Amino acid sequence: MDLTTSQLIVRLCLIAFCAIGIFGGSVQMILGQPQTTARLDNVHRFMAGVYLAMGVICGWAAVTVREQGTLVYLIAGGVFVAGCGRLLSMSKVGLPEPRGVWIGYLVPELVLPVVMAGAHAWR
Repeated sequence: MDLTTSQLIVRLCLIAFCAIGIFGGSVQMILGQPQTTARLDNVHRFMAGVYLAMGVICGWAAVTVREQGTLVYLIAGGVFVAGCGRLLSMSKVGLPEPRGVWIGYLVPELVLPVVMAGAHAWR
């Protein structure tokens, strides 16, 4: 059975979140937070585990997209809130260098959840 266009859009967004979560979570789990306190490194690696797990959940949701309902909205909301957290950080402590990389992280975190939730509602 073929996916509808809206299901394909949702699947592509979930695959992007999956790849970002698995790659980013794994890298951050391994690297930790260099040049910081043990407390901050501990929190950083814990959140890296959450990030990694979110990637796995997104992968599973992408594979089973036809059966998904509320989970897609929860994932979209979680990614959007995470992007808002990044935006808040940028407004409080500034935009890290290289600026283009961090804007490149921010834009999909704010745009793709809206696209994904809209496509999922369209189904």
